[in-house]
Amino acid sequence: MLTRRLAVSAPKVLKRNIGIVAPALQKASDPIQQLFIDKIREYKSKSANGKLVDPTPEIEKERQAELERLAKQYGGSDRNQMSQFPTFKFKDPVIDVSSIKN
Repeated sequence: MLTRRLAVSAPKVLKRNIGIVAPALQKASDPIQQLFIDKIREYKSKSANGKLVDPTPEIEKERQAELERLAKQYGGSDRNQMSQFPTFKFKDPVIDVSSIKN
């Protein structure tokens, strides 16, 4: 049942994704299209590393206030820590082999 659904929907998804991405990967023949593509690439390069693009002082102040509020609410001690994905460390459980009978 699931394979049938995937077989039917996969070509549609691929066609949509290729239709959306293909113009960005090509050189545009129209100068307006080329300007649009250049602006998208410029915007993506500015927003690297999760930073805001052209933030105003008011937006930065609001962002810092929200990070402080989240740090208080969830017990974060460092503001920078609240904007990073948490790291998890799992230890393997100790298994007592002597209690297992053959």
